[in-house]
Amino acid sequence: MLIYKIFRSDELAELLEQGATQGAPVDLADGYVHLSTGDQVRETAARHFAREDGLHLLAVETDTLGGALKWEVSRGGDLFPHLYRELRREDVVWHAPLPLKGGTHDFSGLL
Repeated sequence: MLIYKIFRSDELAELLEQGATQGAPVDLADGYVHLSTGDQVRETAARHFAREDGLHLLAVETDTLGGALKWEVSRGGDLFPHLYRELRREDVVWHAPLPLKGGTHDFSGLL
């Protein structure tokens, strides 16, 4: 199953250059990498990245994350995937720009 991470350009660059990252500031503060399912990622973008340009969507395969991936109750009682280790470049199946069109992130062709 694919799950998703939204990164700013500098966060993606760190992952690609360093080979791993502890994540964005919110991930560092919470102690895990926040991820979303395909059904959750649009709302994640709207809530936490509203009108923010220069974002990238990363797809990660759950089967490769092992026991470091935990499904925990979060927003609205939904189970969200949380990664309790660094996100590694090899975890990422693909990444692509997440364009901002008319003030809303356009997931067309991505999910």
